[in-house]
Amino acid sequence: VQLQASGGGLVQPGGSLRLSCTASENIAGINVMRWDRETSGKGRELVAFITHDGVTHYLNSVKGRFTIFKDNAKSTVYLQMNSLKPEDTAIYYCGAPGLNSWGQGTQVTVSS
Repeated sequence: VQLQASGGGLVQPGGSLRLSCTASENIAGINVMRWDRETSGKGRELVAFITHDGVTHYLNSVKGRFTIFKDNAKSTVYLQMNSLKPEDTAIYYCGAPGLNSWGQGTQVTVSS
C-alpha cells in the first residue's frame, strides 16, 4: 500500500492543523495505522496510532490536544492537532507498520 501524507505547514503557537494520510488501497483491514514524528534532537517517536476497530493510543505529551481518526470510505487517516506548541515542530510521517509502508513526511512548524 502507498501512503500520501499532506496538511503540514507553519502555524502559530496555540493554532491547529489537520494532517491527512491517504492510502492507495482500502484501509479498513489494516490492523494499525500510525503517525510518527521526527526531529534532529529527539529522533523519531510515535505520536498516535489507531487500530482497525478504532482503538487509539497517544504519546503522553499530545494527549488531549491531538486526535487520530480515520475514514475508511476515503482510505484516509487524519491527525487533528490543536493547541500546538513549538515542541510539536517536526516532520510527521504516517505509516502502516504491519505492511512496512510509510508515506513521505510532512513538515509541521509551530512558531510565532
